[in-house]
Amino acid sequence: MSLLAAKVATARAAGALSRRSGRGGTSLPGKLLLRMEPDAVGALARRLRDGNAVISATNGKTTTAAMVASILERGGHRLVHNRAGANMAGGIAGTLLEAAGPNGSIDGDVGLFEIDEFWLDRLVGQLHPRALLLANLFRDQLDRYGELEAIADRWQSVVADAQDTTLVLNADDPLVADLGRERVGTDSVVFFGVEDPAMALDGMAHAADSKHCRRCGAPYHYDLIFLGHLGHYHCDACGATRPAPQVAAERVVLDGLRGARITMRLPAATVDVRLPLPGLYNVYNALAAAALAGALGATPDDIVAGLEEVAAAFGRAETVRVDGHDLLMLLVKNPAGANEVLRTLALEDGEHDLLAVLNDHTADGRDVSWIWDADFEKLAGRLRHVTCSGTRAPEMALRLKYAGVPEDRLTVEPDLASGLDRALAAVPEQPGLLVAIPTYTAMLELRRELVTRGVAGSSFG
Repeated sequence: MSLLAAKVATARAAGALSRRSGRGGTSLPGKLLLRMEPDAVGALARRLRDGNAVISATNGKTTTAAMVASILERGGHRLVHNRAGANMAGGIAGTLLEAAGPNGSIDGDVGLFEIDEFWLDRLVGQLHPRALLLANLFRDQLDRYGELEAIADRWQSVVADAQDTTLVLNADDPLVADLGRERVGTDSVVFFGVEDPAMALDGMAHAADSKHCRRCGAPYHYDLIFLGHLGHYHCDACGATRPAPQVAAERVVLDGLRGARITMRLPAATVDVRLPLPGLYNVYNALAAAALAGALGATPDDIVAGLEEVAAAFGRAETVRVDGHDLLMLLVKNPAGANEVLRTLALEDGEHDLLAVLNDHTADGRDVSWIWDADFEKLAGRLRHVTCSGTRAPEMALRLKYAGVPEDRLTVEPDLASGLDRALAAVPEQPGLLVAIPTYTAMLELRRELVTRGVAGSSFG
């Protein structure tokens, strides 16, 4: 047995022991392996016959990766993929560890890894991906990440060092698109974006990011705004402009909570896609997935079929039946994502019953002031009842009160299990729909509660 094989066996045994003790095992064995073998990620990734692809973004990493996986698996690939969303070094190492076999083998031919935006520069150099998707940068967890420009600078270094990697970039995000400016017109960059002016907002939200040109600092002029700061833009001062996308949504019809219909232009064909996930944000995720999968060789037929067959990633537009009602989980974690969830809910007729779960754990960001930048006002008049739960439940209730939700429609119950019961009890119809909008750790806690109640399957370790 080689030295690496012995370390793999040791780390795998530690993970099995951790799972048996009920503590989970997604990242722990990977962390142990990295302590024993710092180059384990690179060594194991080199076993993948067809290389790997990497995805990073502030919003939508897990859903986009699920879409890419659906496309590639339809094309016959066997993936090594961190499906549980463990996207830092330990999670990536753990995913490769789980797939590693004897005599230098690995159970898969392509790697697909979503990576936390703050860890990208520490992992891409080890993975040497064939393609790197950078989907968006939104203000998120300022106490952890700092300003967007700091992340963009780190990403710029990654891009500069990845000359043999195909970049897949969001043309509508000026901070991201600018990372590919040196490659415009070459085969080493693929841009994606929305081309349908019917999807444009009336104006930019007050909390929008990336309002100034990264090259010269002058304000961008926006011709169209689709989502947050995503849109069609140019700089009057230096001439920087949105690059033309090779993968584009030429026509979009949003079907509320049911999904979306997209006329999508690919390099080789124009196709119609019935996306089973709701919201313009998932249209962007689908464009990103199509562009990345295409860069890896997926056919238009596989792209369409993969997108139409994709299942919601856990906690992201996932529906679970509980106590006779449908519970729809829509993850929110920053102003841009929250506004798109609210925009999607506003497309549905009638009033909504809501379970809003706000946590302030490290993975959420300790600073929850971002809720004041989310436009809850656009839905306040159509909320029949809201149960506020989580570690910062009173702050969420206060925000909704200021948004215009009457106090008699608000319930505060910090304990999540009790909050879920009270929210379900407040849904008048049988069966009815309860929409949960949890932050990240709250989503994990909610799913664990649903698994405990026997109404949801475990999707993560």
